[in-house]
Amino acid sequence: MNRKGQVFPIERRALLKHTGLAAAGFAVMPLAACEAPNKLLQGSTGGSNPLAIPPLQAGRIEQGERVFRLSLTSGQKEFVAGVASPTIGIDAPYLGPTLEMRRGERVRFHIDNNLGEGATVHWHGFELPASADGGPHQLIRPGERWSPSFEVRQRASLYWYHSHLHRRAGSQVYAGLAAPIYVRDDQEERLGLPSEYGIDDIPLIVQDRIIDGSGQLIYPSGMQARMMGVRGNRIYVNGTEDAVFDAATGQLRLRLLNGSNARFYDFSLEGGAAMQLIASDGGLLDRPHPVRSLRLAPGERAQIILDLAEGRPLRLVASSPDNMMGMMGGQGRGMMGGGMMGRGNDGDPSDGVFRILDIRPADTAQSVRLPAELAPLGVPDPSLAVRTRRFVIDMGMMGGGMSINGAAMDMDVINERVPVGQWEIWEIANASMMAHPFHIHNTQFRVIERNGRAPPPLETGYKDTVVVNPREQVRVLVRFEENTDPDLPYMYHCHILEHEDAGMMGQFVVVNS
Repeated sequence: MNRKGQVFPIERRALLKHTGLAAAGFAVMPLAACEAPNKLLQGSTGGSNPLAIPPLQAGRIEQGERVFRLSLTSGQKEFVAGVASPTIGIDAPYLGPTLEMRRGERVRFHIDNNLGEGATVHWHGFELPASADGGPHQLIRPGERWSPSFEVRQRASLYWYHSHLHRRAGSQVYAGLAAPIYVRDDQEERLGLPSEYGIDDIPLIVQDRIIDGSGQLIYPSGMQARMMGVRGNRIYVNGTEDAVFDAATGQLRLRLLNGSNARFYDFSLEGGAAMQLIASDGGLLDRPHPVRSLRLAPGERAQIILDLAEGRPLRLVASSPDNMMGMMGGQGRGMMGGGMMGRGNDGDPSDGVFRILDIRPADTAQSVRLPAELAPLGVPDPSLAVRTRRFVIDMGMMGGGMSINGAAMDMDVINERVPVGQWEIWEIANASMMAHPFHIHNTQFRVIERNGRAPPPLETGYKDTVVVNPREQVRVLVRFEENTDPDLPYMYHCHILEHEDAGMMGQFVVVNS
């Protein structure tokens, strides 16, 4: 298949050894100041590097299953030209292929761990047996193979797979163990939306990374990184800095994934033009929603359509909102990005706008009208719930007590037992001074309300990750439809990965009622 852009270029082999980073893994290195210096995304005025587009891998059909063979390997990448840093990749030095599958089919994975450390691979956003979830209990030891299988129950959308190693998810994802998944289905394909991978349908994995003065990738440790999460001084999209994409069509579909460890992003088009929001974590919304700003927390996804028919270059930009109490007032996120502004915690000016992607359209292109209706969602009905569960997120003094309902993650403790097929309301309250993206495994839920108010457009569809602001409560309607196991748990946790690693996570099993 012809694909625009660059497909994960081979990095130079010259690994600089003076940094002390292990080539077989990714060591945690302390910094004198654990937050990045005040030069977030400063640089050239235009994109100069072709956007790397992950290779598309559809697996092979074997005995009625779609089978993927993947290898976790150590690698190296030049985040700064001429300076190689050790990384982790999936069939690549850094990041990995986009896996493509269809709703309703059965998939199987053979994942070989060729790293010098244990790892896991979590299928973020999927409903699947606990044994196939890829959470901290499904450890793949060095030299071993993991072969999970499950039915693809998800609606068509962008999902992703990434490390969920106990207490090491942050460092492994940061080093590159993450990649997208496309789920396709007949319902979406009938709409005629842009869907040619790499041509008019592009995944954008947005990540920030700390690059030190020598050009090396650094993952900090220490209290500041643990409390606030690791936030970098440079932005990479699919591993590309200062990215540019040459478009050849009148419409462009961008599938946005906030793959950063801790940073929130407010995405917009330079100049304030409208974007058509068409999908959230779990698939299409009811209709296209014109938005001028779109906020995504770590783990969240969204899909937008850009009109390029006029042939004018566009620039996708972002700012980084503060997610601390006092700059937010606990007022929630408003209509796609109100509030949450102020001064960032890493020294960068939070009102600074930085470049994500430059888009250069063809001289002439045909404009295409979007369907007026996308997917029948229905209104979530809280009266279906037979039980309400409450989850209180807290950080303790100076981040020293990451917890949910007063308890830190314990691999040997099952925190909740949830009957299969039962509608429930989960109330997620935030007692801390910082916003947290709350992720629930094995489900796509519906947001009912945010502090008693109706959710904004991005939260009207199916979600697996939802932000809970300081002193705020979010109520979601959730049901686990199958896949019972009284002993093997799923996770719920903050998707700021350093918080997850520090204990802001709990476990639940799905049981027969």
